[in-house]
Formats: sequence, C-alpha cells, structure tokens
Amino acid sequence: MAVVAQREEWRRPGPTPQQRRNDVWLGLAVTGLALASLTLARSTGAFLLGPPPSGPEQLFWTVAVTLPLVWRRRWPATTLLIVSWAFIAAQARSAPETQFSAWALFCALYTLGAWGPDHRLARRLRIGVIVTMFAWLGVYYAVTIEHIPPDAFADAVGPVPPVLAAMVTGVLANVLVFGFAYFFGETAWVAARREHELCEQAEDLRRSQAEARERAVLGERVRIARELHDVVAHHVSVMGVQASACRRVFDRDPGKARTALTAIEQSARTAVDELRRMLGVLRASGGADGEQPTAGDVERIAELVERARAAGLTATLGVYGDPVALPESVSQAAYRVTQEAVTNTLKHAGADLLDVRVRYLAREVEVDVTDDGRPGRPDAAGLGLIGMRERVTAHDGELEAGPRAGGGWRVRARFPLADQPARQPVTSAAERSA
Repeated sequence: MAVVAQREEWRRPGPTPQQRRNDVWLGLAVTGLALASLTLARSTGAFLLGPPPSGPEQLFWTVAVTLPLVWRRRWPATTLLIVSWAFIAAQARSAPETQFSAWALFCALYTLGAWGPDHRLARRLRIGVIVTMFAWLGVYYAVTIEHIPPDAFADAVGPVPPVLAAMVTGVLANVLVFGFAYFFGETAWVAARREHELCEQAEDLRRSQAEARERAVLGERVRIARELHDVVAHHVSVMGVQASACRRVFDRDPGKARTALTAIEQSARTAVDELRRMLGVLRASGGADGEQPTAGDVERIAELVERARAAGLTATLGVYGDPVALPESVSQAAYRVTQEAVTNTLKHAGADLLDVRVRYLAREVEVDVTDDGRPGRPDAAGLGLIGMRERVTAHDGELEAGPRAGGGWRVRARFPLADQPARQPVTSAAERSA
C-alpha cells in the first residue's frame, strides 16, 4: 500500500518549452479546422442539433471549445473544465460544429489524465466530467424525444424500437470515446511514471557503481598497506634485532656475529621475495582472486619461530589436533596474524620467551602467540593490531590481544571453518619430507 500511495503522489513534471509551443500550434490548428468544419456545416445546412444560433455566436462557441487546447499541458485541469463547459453550452445552443468540438473534448480529457500534476485530483475531475457528459446526454434525449417527427424512422426495419436504438447507439459511442480518452490518459501517465522510476534507478545504479569503485579502490589500498606492513615490518624488525645482536658480539665473538649476519641476509632475501610476489599479484590481470600465494601458509609459522630463535628468543611451537586442509585465505590470514604478533614481540616486548601454538578444533582453527615481555605495548592501537583485526573480521573470526594475567602479552585469533563432514587430515611439511 505504501508503494501505491507513493506512486499516486508522484507529480509528473510540466511540459518543456518546446512541448508548450507544440500545444499552441496544435490548438490553433484544431481551431482553424473547426472553423472550416463550421463553414461547411453552414454551407450544407446540416444542422443536426436543431435551428442554430446567430453566426457570431456559432463562431464564439466553436472557438470556445477548441482554442483552450493551446494550454492543454500547461494547465490541463483548467483546460478540461473550460472545454467541457463550452461543449455542453454549444450543444445546448445547437451550435452546428460537432466533429472537432468532440475531438477537442477527447484531447482535453486525455491530457488531464496524462499530464495532471495531482493524479488523484485528475482522476476525480475526469470521472466527474464523464458523469456530467452522460447526464447531459440523458437530458438531451429527454428534451428532444418529444420533438422527433413521426416519419423520422419511416424506413426502420430492425427488431429494436428506432428511438431506443438511436439512444443506445449514442450511449455506446460516448462510452467508447470517453473510455478510450480515460484509458489512454491513464496509460500515458503510468508510462511517464515508469520512465521516471527507470531514470531514478539508473541514477541510483550509477551512484552505487561509483561508490563501489571508491570502496574497491579504498579496500585495495588498505590491502596493499596491510601486506606491506606485514611483509616489511616483520623482516625489518627481525633484521634490526639481529643487527643489534651482531654489533654487541662483533668484537668478542665473531662466530655469533657471522651467524647474525647470515640471518640478516636470509631475512632480507625473504622480504624481497615476498615483496616481488605481492607486486606480481597486484600487476596480474586477474588480481588476487585467482592467485595461489606461495607464502602465508600456516605450515610456514615454523619459519617465524626459527627467526625468533635466531633473534635470541627462546621460542617454541606447538601444533594441537589433527591438521586439516584450510582455505587458502584462512591459512594466509592465520600466518599473517602470527607474523605480526611475533614481530611485535621482537620490537616492543623486551621478552625472552615466545610460545606459538596452532590448534585445529572441531569447527575452527586457532593461533595463539604469548610472550613474557612487558604488558604495555606501543603498538596496542597501531596499524599492526588494526591489520590483524581486519584479517580476522574478514573471516568472521575473533581476535584477543592484550596483557596476560601472569605477565606478558597474548594474541589469540580464531577462524571458523565451514562445515566439512569429510575433512581430511593433512600431513605437515616435515611429515611429507620424511
């Protein structure tokens, strides 16, 4: 009902200047043709409505019925009221011109239905005019039936009484004329409203497409920023810790310094490889949707733990439950969250112990990173935590990040898994190489 009411309240825009000029020419043309028809009727003496009034009055009624069409789309309701009043008055005065006058009434009735700003008012006015016309027809029949000559239907041979047949014919003709005028006017208004709705929908579609493009660009920027942060920050942080250790032991223990430099070299190569892979994905024509990343798998969490050990931490890794095949996006997200947590431990925690756990549960996979460092972290509201939350939220997961009750810091992320009745356990990289 609300939609119907909204459609009824829609107001059709008024005619354009060109359409108004066309109406002026149409009204003048119809008036000219009506005057020509009047001249022919007077010349033939075809006065169907009875003895006509004077010549000037005949001209007046002919112009009064047809000339208002010059304003038919500018003021459709006023035009219909004037035309219908003049039409009845002209017939009451037995004006001989009836052909173009009837057409003018049809046009005015149609125009109000098609162009009336207030559709409810237009409907009421049209129905009122139609009822008035049929009432006038009844009055006309009642007045003229007594003046019909006795021999007017001398040649009638049909089964229906001639007077009744004439009245029924007149009623049917008027039903068709007024019915078509009403129907075509309603159809034109509905077509204009649908065109308006289509234009609005097209505009909404263009606007939504523009917004979607903006969101896509913003999302791509966020993704690039997150990937750059995860790749660069982790490896640079590890290299910074290893370089610091190398500087401290360079003079007194060259062996450890050489080990630290080797780890720095390996971290740099890994960072460059991951940057190249990420740039390759961004430059690919298919984007990242069809890309099968070579990094980011949960099995590579062991490499993160090894890098933490090389940086001087006592790091442990535990895998609990039966490992199962994870969706690539979930596997990469779990890896990146763990990578960011390990990076934060190396950069900000001042920790000695690092514990990483991967748990394969019935309906989710969980990564849990804890350390024994200081609970206050400069990164607690930084880009790293924002990136982790974005990754976890994208998979409808849950993220916990904050100080532990017994000291230190904990990052725990849970990723729900789709129901897979026949999920098959997978072997780890170490088991495959055995």
